[in-house]
Amino acid sequence: MNIGIDKIGFFAPPYYVDMTKLAEARGVDPDKFTIGIGQDEMALAPVTQDAVTLAANAALQIIDEEDKEKIDLVLFGTESGIDHSKSAAVYVHNLLGLNPYARSVELKQACYSATAGIQMAKGHIALNPDSKVLVIGADIARYGLGTPGEATQGAGAVAMVISKDPKLLLLENDSTYFTNDIMDFWRPLYSENAYVDGKFSNEQYILFFNKVWEKYKERTGRTLADFAALCFHTPYTKMGWKALRTILEEGTEEVQEKLKANYQTSIRYNRRVGNIYTGSLYLSLLSLLEENDTIQAGEKIGLYSYGSGAVGEFFTGILQPDYKKYLHINRHEELFRSREEVSVEKYEEIFQNTLPSDGASIELESDNDPSPIYLSGIQDHKRIYVNRIR
Repeated sequence: MNIGIDKIGFFAPPYYVDMTKLAEARGVDPDKFTIGIGQDEMALAPVTQDAVTLAANAALQIIDEEDKEKIDLVLFGTESGIDHSKSAAVYVHNLLGLNPYARSVELKQACYSATAGIQMAKGHIALNPDSKVLVIGADIARYGLGTPGEATQGAGAVAMVISKDPKLLLLENDSTYFTNDIMDFWRPLYSENAYVDGKFSNEQYILFFNKVWEKYKERTGRTLADFAALCFHTPYTKMGWKALRTILEEGTEEVQEKLKANYQTSIRYNRRVGNIYTGSLYLSLLSLLEENDTIQAGEKIGLYSYGSGAVGEFFTGILQPDYKKYLHINRHEELFRSREEVSVEKYEEIFQNTLPSDGASIELESDNDPSPIYLSGIQDHKRIYVNRIR
């Protein structure tokens, strides 16, 4: 049975800050952010947007009435969960009006968990061929103002419908994966912001990539020449490039040039959004699919997923006939056009406007948030969500 990504959608919050202006405000050479890290803009979530609303807004644009009936499993990968007990997927299930006879589960393993969701979805579809699965990666990356990690923040979500006979990308079964207990990045339950050992995390990201790539070649006998493009998890866009260049010499000059060009295409959206943790790899895939004008149906795409702590996986997909027809290119172009650039001062104000940490009730002002789905407040320790179009 052919199983894979049938639909894919993306959502970013309505604000962003320009990385050149942020660098200047921090007394840093802008090239450090735009070239050294590889980021042009950073998406910024107002207090009315959290992982749940980002996820629901991403899924809202791609699902139709048939999907609502056939989706019987919602898998939500996030490291920005809002409750220790109740799954964020349950909130999304309700906000989208999905078939009630469904399973809804939140998954966690740093930036890897949406990939785990995809692999679980494949198993579910294999057992239930007429079902569809909604897989979401949504996060808000926070390190704090003026911290070393500030330039690698961001916010957004990618939603995918997994089904048999997919219209976009058939997912192959020969993936390779690796786990090791390390402390390269973590966020304790008591902390709003993440902690990271940056140099060590970069080293481990590349090490894990090399391990799963070597295992993949050993199992399949394939080489770089078999791929039209490789997509990477991108906590910042220079990170994927660092991993890619460790294996480029395995290919001919022609193969190297093709992979380098398509890598640049795959990071265009990420450069404008920043780090969205669980959704970052799939934002790269979306950017590649929507922005390229050379990759043809039948060609193979490699994907590298990495979640600190750490789990890595390399897996592959084959582009389907007329895949471009089933993308939402105009909608995503409009999403980028409609965002509002804010000053560094306004960015700092929005960043520091957080929800009460003591359980107090609050009603949020939503006039400045045009998103279809938003958080309207907290009452009796319960988050109150609104879907404007329902």
